[in-house]
Amino acid sequence: MYRKLVATNLSTKFREVVKIQSLPIPVPGQGQLLVRNRFLGINASDINFTAGRYDRRHKPPLDLGFESVGEVAAVGTDCSRGYKLGDAVGVFENGAFSEYMIIREDRAIPLPQCAPSYLPLLLSGLTASVALQCAGEIKEGDKVLVTAAAGGTGQLAVQLAKAAGCHVIGTCSSEEKMALLRQLGCDRPINYKQESLKEVLHNEYPRGVDVVYESVGGEMFTICVNSLAVKGRLIIIGSVSTYKGTSDTLAPPVPVSVTRLLAKSASIRGFFLPHYARQYPSHLAKMVAMVNDGKLKCVVDNGNTGGPFVGLESVSDAVDYLYSGKNCGKVFVQLNQTSKL
Repeated sequence: MYRKLVATNLSTKFREVVKIQSLPIPVPGQGQLLVRNRFLGINASDINFTAGRYDRRHKPPLDLGFESVGEVAAVGTDCSRGYKLGDAVGVFENGAFSEYMIIREDRAIPLPQCAPSYLPLLLSGLTASVALQCAGEIKEGDKVLVTAAAGGTGQLAVQLAKAAGCHVIGTCSSEEKMALLRQLGCDRPINYKQESLKEVLHNEYPRGVDVVYESVGGEMFTICVNSLAVKGRLIIIGSVSTYKGTSDTLAPPVPVSVTRLLAKSASIRGFFLPHYARQYPSHLAKMVAMVNDGKLKCVVDNGNTGGPFVGLESVSDAVDYLYSGKNCGKVFVQLNQTSKL
């Protein structure tokens, strides 16, 4: 038997609607792998999924989780990609909050080792890499503002923008996160609890910023829009400050000055990663190579305050920890399951 986490109702109150189910360990079929998950990635959007916001046609019980790192536990028939038992793989599939899962072999992401440090490259890293290139159209010399810059995706957006030759500004909420951003090469970290983001941008960047990688929403979003340079691009990758609301939509309407955008030839661009699936392989390969060459750091957090998070039972704690704003880097849960084949 193995265990997985499912949502029994639709709600943003993650802890209240999830339960652990036990099922027989499945057998992989033609072209499939059975993966034993070892590390689970936690995302702010996990509660959007339990709320049914992405597709109202999906009805409970819903398999949860978007990403994991694990090992090949069994290989199905007619597999041609050379996977062997024990090979480390990344999984970017719905239902990842599970001790075991079946995936198509062509959907497995080969990794150098089974380690949590590769988790940030999946949902968080792909979002940062693809969004900055395809929606942000970043180029050398751009001034790039990253909100929630010390989080799971922000940390990678900072480094990828820096690697592209950009000047990077990053917002965060603590001195610990300020220190992390400096280590990652952020040119101007801003602790918005100690400094006024609006004043810093007005005084230090009077011509505005070229690209904003925005995931917070609310007042932060408004400040960022108003700080765009001529031909500036703001990429909306999320609105985490609104996710715990009860609305079916991801965020309430935010008033935007059309006149201000028009006067600057500036734009606001939404970004939803599944629309860019064709870009996954090339961007993942690039980031894995950067990690292996020491050019990209993946900071992970197993609960530096309140952890460690171990087992499916701790996923709700990990989600709460992420929303507390205390994490530095990607929050993850380690699985030490006892289930055996």
